[in-house]
Amino acid sequence: QVQFVESGGGLVQPGGSLRLSCAASGRQFSFADMGWYRQAPGQQRELVATITTNGRTNYLDSVKGRFTISRDNAENPVTVYLQMNSLKPEDAAIYYCNRYPPVEWGRGTQVTVSA
Repeated sequence: QVQFVESGGGLVQPGGSLRLSCAASGRQFSFADMGWYRQAPGQQRELVATITTNGRTNYLDSVKGRFTISRDNAENPVTVYLQMNSLKPEDAAIYYCNRYPPVEWGRGTQVTVSA
């Protein structure tokens, strides 16, 4: 059974930072490309960042230079991180981690950016 447990979300002021964590268990995710996705109210889920098994990263244009995805394959379950800096109100959403391409979804973690 695949399981993604996301954590680290919360309320932050514009310009602030958050670090999201995700524990991915149930499959051999150490051999899979991983990603962070987000879904804002009334909008479709979108891919925010990806990281390959050898650490190559890619980002949504709107988060480039502000977000950093990383992973720790040495841990079990595999842990994927998303460091988010200079947060903007438009970054507010539920953030999910998953394989890239995705499989079953976890519950996500809520990020709220508001003064």
